[in-house]
Amino acid sequence: MGIFQIVGEEEIKSGQSTDIYFIRTEDILTIEDKNPAVTVEITASSLCNDWGVFCGLNDALKLLEGLDVDVYAIPEGSVFYPGEPVMRISGNYRDFARYETALLGMICHASGVASSAALIRICAGDVPVYSFGSRRQHPAIAGMIERSAWVGGVEGVSNTSAPAGIPLAGTMPHAYVMCFDKPADAWNAFMRHAPPEVSRTMLCDTFCDEKREALSAARAGAASVRLDTPRSRKGDMRSIIEEVRWELDVNGFKDVGIFLSGGLTAEDVLEYRDIVDSFGVGGAIANAPVVDFSLDIIETEGVPVSKRGKKSGVKEIYEFEDGVHLLLPAGDAPPEGAKAMLKNFIRKGQILSLPDMNKSRARLLTYLEKSA
Repeated sequence: MGIFQIVGEEEIKSGQSTDIYFIRTEDILTIEDKNPAVTVEITASSLCNDWGVFCGLNDALKLLEGLDVDVYAIPEGSVFYPGEPVMRISGNYRDFARYETALLGMICHASGVASSAALIRICAGDVPVYSFGSRRQHPAIAGMIERSAWVGGVEGVSNTSAPAGIPLAGTMPHAYVMCFDKPADAWNAFMRHAPPEVSRTMLCDTFCDEKREALSAARAGAASVRLDTPRSRKGDMRSIIEEVRWELDVNGFKDVGIFLSGGLTAEDVLEYRDIVDSFGVGGAIANAPVVDFSLDIIETEGVPVSKRGKKSGVKEIYEFEDGVHLLLPAGDAPPEGAKAMLKNFIRKGQILSLPDMNKSRARLLTYLEKSA
């Protein structure tokens, strides 16, 4: 490791970042000259919201590239349900056993973020949602956080380490406002000097009443006002927002929007979407619970097998036009009007294709529209 406690790419790619019992397993199997041909499936037995969004496939494929394995997976951005295999790997067990830790970590975390972003997107309806939470995670994974949030349906992200092509969004910190003698000076400077493509959204709760600062910002030319701390005032959050909206309207600023942020949950987004023009969501996306995927052998030397609590044999997920899923043994005849979801992404160690994050996002949004 270098100056930060960060595992490097080479250490991950070589399988050195793993649980110690996989190293011991590999050593003993080598001594015993055992390396069976197996097929494993990655599934989640339960999910926080009854469904999840599969994400992190790009990193997973890069991790397994070059190993003598075949990999099938559902496309990134697909919705999945408990017990459905999101990934299937076939090969000799010793050849990939030590990679389980890193592999699960990649898709567990990314899928958790994407799933939470998608849930909040549903709660928001037509109101835009932006990812503001990368500061709640280690900066080494900021790119993964923002990419996953984008796949999950947010309209933009705040961290500059986001992959190219994801719109960057942000307003201003309280510290910026506090660098000036009064908020109006900060807003006027922002109006003069911020790049023309940047929205003139002014933070309006630094020193005094939100209503008073919002009106002052509107008079300075704000396109929208951002409320970030109403909850900390121990007031009725909805009443504060409604009061700000009322005062903006009666003073001739009906076109000035309200941008809400500050510890928002999915429930908050659902509650305030009728009076807010956009949301900045932090921890509820970046700190989302990981999807608890597990990797299990379901076939050894061509024979179906499983541990207790798991279903043996290779399986296939079929998706109908309306988004309904059906899980069947892979050898069964496919149902009429449905498409098999698992696709071949690696053949004998060679990557056949990598997911495109924009197509992954579009896949999810299409599914959500069908299910609305």
